[in-house]
Amino acid sequence: MSNHKATVNELTSHWVLLSVFLGIIIITNIACHIVGSEIQIGMDEEQRIILRTIFYVISLILFPLANLVRHILLRLNQTMPGNNPAKNRYFITIAVTLTMVESVGFFGLIMFIFGDKYNTLYIFSTLAILGIFLHRPKKLEYLQIIDAINLKQSHN
Repeated sequence: MSNHKATVNELTSHWVLLSVFLGIIIITNIACHIVGSEIQIGMDEEQRIILRTIFYVISLILFPLANLVRHILLRLNQTMPGNNPAKNRYFITIAVTLTMVESVGFFGLIMFIFGDKYNTLYIFSTLAILGIFLHRPKKLEYLQIIDAINLKQSHN
């Protein structure tokens, strides 16, 4: 591991992005409580069950897919040529994986609008928050990217 000390400032934009995604989920839930009955449309129960099931299946696929994408992007961050700094490379990784897991939260909003109760909104929101926690910026990953870039540059 390098002697590089990742300062708080280097990952600030990454944490701000995470906070924005978390804020979106919180604001969505609050908005549903404030204007819930006004935004709900009555969709047939059978159609909602089918759509909810599809969203659950997509969610079950998105979580391992986000892990795979993160793994691939982290390796690309370490090996891709160019002068793009580690901070920018890692930000893209965080942005892509957070976007993938954040979409799960929108499934709850969609189902709520179509007439499901708060329970469905909470389940999908909680899954999205869990995904955000799992894909938060990690100092060790960032340092590994810096090490790999420095090692590659020292060999050139």
